[in-house]
Amino acid sequence: MIITTAGRTNAVMIEKAKQIAEQLGAEYIDRNKRSVGRIQKQVPEDCLVVGKERLELFPIGESKPFFFHPSSAMFRIKRLLKGGSDPFLQAAEIKEGSSILDCTLGLASDSITASYAAGSKGKVTGLEGNKYLSFLVANGLRQWDSGLEVMNQAMGRINAESSMALNYLKQQPSESYDVVYFDPMFEEKILESEGIKALRNFAVYEDLSEEVMFHAKRVARQRVVLKDHFRSSRFAQYGFKVFERKSSKFHFGVIEK
Repeated sequence: MIITTAGRTNAVMIEKAKQIAEQLGAEYIDRNKRSVGRIQKQVPEDCLVVGKERLELFPIGESKPFFFHPSSAMFRIKRLLKGGSDPFLQAAEIKEGSSILDCTLGLASDSITASYAAGSKGKVTGLEGNKYLSFLVANGLRQWDSGLEVMNQAMGRINAESSMALNYLKQQPSESYDVVYFDPMFEEKILESEGIKALRNFAVYEDLSEEVMFHAKRVARQRVVLKDHFRSSRFAQYGFKVFERKSSKFHFGVIEK
């Protein structure tokens, strides 16, 4: 990974980019009015661009950047504010004060929705194995202005950790979270948004395993929840009770403690 600034830069942005490079153990490169593509021809690495309002990740060979945005969380929370429901919150039975460990943070849409439902007394931790993606999402959660104060507060309460799920779970005391949640890459691909397609360039894939499930059930105080393709073999393999959704390509599975 290399770190540089946006095209229109200043001393503050340059200093910020240098600090981020040091923090992430990456190389800082002066922009010098060059395009990202030109920089990557000279240094063939993924590139994190530090802008005034956001961070952007350019995968090597890609012209479009990946950046944080709250994805579906925006309309999900608006629906909840109008008195509607959310299938994830229903399956996980998340309520005010709940503690949630999201083992597959991604763009944090489910974590944001969970944090909103759990409120100020709740606790949401999200795990991402790629340290650069984790840093970008953590930064976005703090800085993105959704225009909804309750959503901004929900994003600000999320603790994004750079860790693989198994490593983190093994370090946690038993029954330390109410809900342990997994949303792994589907075994069968479905129509994806551009943001999710770009996310696949960086996300570190870790499939469920007997060891992961053992520790997930140990760490969960109430339940383990899995979101997966409706034809996924994981539901039966690990003994999830499936909540079928006739109009959806994915279902939720639950193991109650």
